[in-house]
Amino acid sequence: MTVKFWCMDIAIDEHTALVFDLDDTLYNELDYLKSAYWEICFYCNPDKAKELYHLIFSLYRSDQNPFKYITEKYEISLPELISNYRNHVPKLNPFPGVLKVFQEVKQKKGKLGVITDGRVITQTNKLKSLGLLKYIDYVVISEDIGSEKPHRKNYEAMMDKLNAERYYYFGDNFKKDFIAPLKMGWHTVGLIDNGKNIHHNSYAYLENKPEHLIQSFEEIIIR
Repeated sequence: MTVKFWCMDIAIDEHTALVFDLDDTLYNELDYLKSAYWEICFYCNPDKAKELYHLIFSLYRSDQNPFKYITEKYEISLPELISNYRNHVPKLNPFPGVLKVFQEVKQKKGKLGVITDGRVITQTNKLKSLGLLKYIDYVVISEDIGSEKPHRKNYEAMMDKLNAERYYYFGDNFKKDFIAPLKMGWHTVGLIDNGKNIHHNSYAYLENKPEHLIQSFEEIIIR
């Protein structure tokens, strides 16, 4: 059960935009990795997929190179393996409260956006799997725009498209997520690491801390 003493109210109208990072903000990126590993294991050895998955996930958790093991063990090249990883259609679920926030924002005529680093096919497949793409007004993906966060270009592209008066940016990575929006006058909301985040070194970038912190999207109250 989520503790709600950190509830955050956001008033939404047609001039308000909520913009989100994707990985480890709307879902745990580790779940994408697991989904990709399962796909690869069934591709390489369908009869012993469970054993292979157990092994390569253990290698990953031990800071070893699972792809090196697979390319040496099976007749699959590294480019083919990477392609399978990046292009597979994942099985993902959004964090608790995310879908409700998205639905309520659209009911209030607000705008929704995503700014994410990565490849177009990979990040788009994630949003489709999460069931969120149909709610989103605009997506900025680094491969498509030619720059990565924290470059202002990525955030300015969102502003040009949504043309809102108030922006809220939700992210998890203190190293890059909040630098530009803090300078641009956006409201910023940080999602606290649930213990599974890929980037878990926020302590090193506290100079970039957001205005607000939440543990869960269930703490967000849309007015």
